[in-house]
Amino acid sequence: MRDKAVVASADLVRTWRQDFPGRPDQLRHIRAALTAFMGSCPAAGDLALLVSELCANAIAHSASGRPGGAFAVRVRHVHGDYVHAEVRDGGSEWHGDIARSADPPHGLYLLLALAADCGVSADGGFRTVWFRLEEAP
Repeated sequence: MRDKAVVASADLVRTWRQDFPGRPDQLRHIRAALTAFMGSCPAAGDLALLVSELCANAIAHSASGRPGGAFAVRVRHVHGDYVHAEVRDGGSEWHGDIARSADPPHGLYLLLALAADCGVSADGGFRTVWFRLEEAP
């Protein structure tokens, strides 16, 4: 029996990326852009909520919120399967332990409650918090 490879066509896998100045007034622009990008995807609301919370954390708790600071948002949507999102900030002294930092009802608590998977990576002084949402059938 031969193995069958499943290949997603280009119209089923879409990506979006944008850099933003590290200011609170950018949060509404991020939510609007994500809502337009995701369209009628069932995960659109949770995606906008979680990305907005992570961006607010980047602004409040990392070098991204300092004058001239910035952060980046990346989203990969595999239609009918999942959404993967990342927020990359300017870095901080945060230990990176999501579970230890997840106090209700704040953003990291929501991240643990809504995401199928999540994590943190650090590279060259930058920090990336990522998560995956399963797309409901």
